[in-house]
Formats: sequence, structure tokens, C-alpha cells
Amino acid sequence: MLGDFAYCNPTKLYFGENSLGYLASELKKYGKNIILVYGGGSVKKNGIYDEVMAVLKAEGKDVAEISGVMPNPTLNKLYEGIEIARSHKPDLILAVGGGSVCDYSKALSVSVNCKEDPWEKYYLKFEEPDCEIIPVGCVLTMVGTGSEMNAGAVITNTETKMKIGHVFADEKIMPVFSILNPRYTMTLPHYQMVSGIYDIFNHICEQYFSGDDDNTSDYISEGLMRSLIHSSRIANKTPLDYEARSNIMWTATWALNTLVAKGKSTDWMVHMLGQAVGAHTNATHGMTLAAVSLPYYKYIMPYGLEKFKSFAINVWGVDANGKTDTETALEGLSAMESWMNELGLVMNITDLGADEAMVEGIADSTIILEGGYKILSRNEIVDILKQSL
Repeated sequence: MLGDFAYCNPTKLYFGENSLGYLASELKKYGKNIILVYGGGSVKKNGIYDEVMAVLKAEGKDVAEISGVMPNPTLNKLYEGIEIARSHKPDLILAVGGGSVCDYSKALSVSVNCKEDPWEKYYLKFEEPDCEIIPVGCVLTMVGTGSEMNAGAVITNTETKMKIGHVFADEKIMPVFSILNPRYTMTLPHYQMVSGIYDIFNHICEQYFSGDDDNTSDYISEGLMRSLIHSSRIANKTPLDYEARSNIMWTATWALNTLVAKGKSTDWMVHMLGQAVGAHTNATHGMTLAAVSLPYYKYIMPYGLEKFKSFAINVWGVDANGKTDTETALEGLSAMESWMNELGLVMNITDLGADEAMVEGIADSTIILEGGYKILSRNEIVDILKQSL
């Protein structure tokens, strides 16, 4: 591994069917005022809300609720939550839901005591908080984002059609604890399950497809990808298979808790493209990634051919004997495409509500990042988006 790095991840995880039993002991560490954050109401239908509220009441907590957090949390929703939280003066924010609810809660945690506009400060200037941060705990009900063990928070500005993620540098913004019960994920519709699976896979890819050194992080990534592919096929056929769903949940956490990014420059352009599509269509995040991935990877493959060859051999089991490096790499991407189709992922942005007339606007909303094998120009982004239609 080349380069120097520091690594700290303070999030405490409770994993398994009985993991909610640890919530009470965690709540004892914080004051009386709790903000409970959740989404559109599925946690009430499946009983998770009642389970969590029973623990909160037993611990004598004074609870204020922020409900209706959408799959792509908006800036207006963040402003609404800030006002609720400021009046309640929370000692802890408890997120009960998927990655969007966790992301939203972290954005809220750094905004409640911030005197500046959070969009300007955190999402346009990418500044770090200089105010008191409210701790966040998570009870996870959907896997994919890895938000339960990182300091990232994605917010969408519907007026400017910008969807931006800020991965904060301060580990205090990471959840102080996260409760991961695979049973809680089993009420998800198939569409959401496979969307989350691809989000996990792409998180690993974004970190894997960078650098050209012999990096231990890449070997870990390859193992995580193979595990995910194996378990996803089982879950796709038998969604209630506990072992498969538990493996997927655990892989999601390790895919984006920054471990496999160590020693890597990382390439997040698929996310930049996908988030721009999402800002214009409000499509499900994992599906936007699936829709733009293959055109992007085929475009940058010549610039990182050795890594794409390793991907084909070590992840997809491609036999390179008698083949050129390009042929091997392309066979790996073909195997990936077959798996994506097997899961039932959306493979183009047209099916997500985009059309050719929107391409220029989506390109304008796409943030260009360094770190990958090729720094894209705006014209290249337009070409990739057109290939994604």
C-alpha cells in the first residue's frame, strides 16, 4: 500500500435478531430529550416504530418526532427538522429507517446549532461544523448506503436540482451506535432490496477502481464483492433467507465505513452521475447508479485496464487464458451486466424518467471529481449520459 492515512471509526454496532435489546443501555448514556426521525410510515406498519417507542417510554424519554423523511431527503425537509429540533433541544437524534433517514439525521445533527445556512456551509462550501454536534443513533431498516457507520449525509436541493453528499471529516458525526437487525429489512419490496444491493456493490467499486498499487484494501473489496454477489442471488430467489440477508447487511456496512478506501484515491463519478440523475428524476438512488454504471466503466476501462482485468478474474472468475487484457476486462463487465439483469435492476436512465432533452441539465448538475482513472470533461459526461439512455 502506498501513501499514509489515519483511520478511526467510533460507531458501536449491535448486530442480529436480538440487537434492539441493546437500545435501552445506549439511551441511558444520553439526556431526556430525543428526536425520533423516520420516513413515510413503513416503520409503523411493520411494528418497528412501536418496538422503538416502547423502549423510549420505558427509559422515560421525552420524544419529538420528525416523520416523512423521503428517499432523497430535501433541503426544505432539513429546514423543517431544524426548527423542530431547536425547539426540543435534543440530547440524541435517533434515526429509524434506511440510509436516507440516517443521512438526514446526520445533516440535522450538524445544522441544529449552526448559525449559518447548512446548504451554503456544508454542501456548497464543504466546510466542517464549528458548532455543537448532536449525537446520532441508528436503527437500520434498509441496507445499501452504509450510512449507519460513516459520516456521510446526502441532501437534495429541489430548487437548484442539485443532490450533494458531504462526507464529514469529524468522526463525531458518525453514528455513536447503530442497531442492525436483518429481520427489519425483510419487509422491503423487491425493487428496494435489489436497489440497495447494487448501491452496496457500487460503493465498493467506487473505491476499488482507483490506484495501481498492490493494495490490501483491494483484496478486501474483492472478497466483499464476491460475498455480495453470492448472497444477492440467494436473496433474489428467496427474499426471506436470513443468512443471505444478514450477509448483505454486514457487507453494506463494511462497503462504506471507509475501511476499503484506505490507501486509495477513490473514484466517485458513478455516484456523481447517478445523484445528478436522481436530482432531476427523484428516482431511487441505487437504480440511478445501475443505470449509469456500465457506460461509465466501459468508457474509463482503457485508462485502468489492469484493475478491470483483476476485477474480471478475481470477482467474476473470468479465465484470462488466451485472451488479451481488454478481452478479459470486457468479459468481466459483461458478467457484471448479466448479474445486474438477473437481479432486475434498471439499466438505463430512460426507464427512470430521463430523456435526451434532460441530458444537458443533468450534466450541469454533475459534480466532476478527481481520483479515478480519468477526469471527465463536461462533454464526456454528456456522452456517457447519452449512452445511458
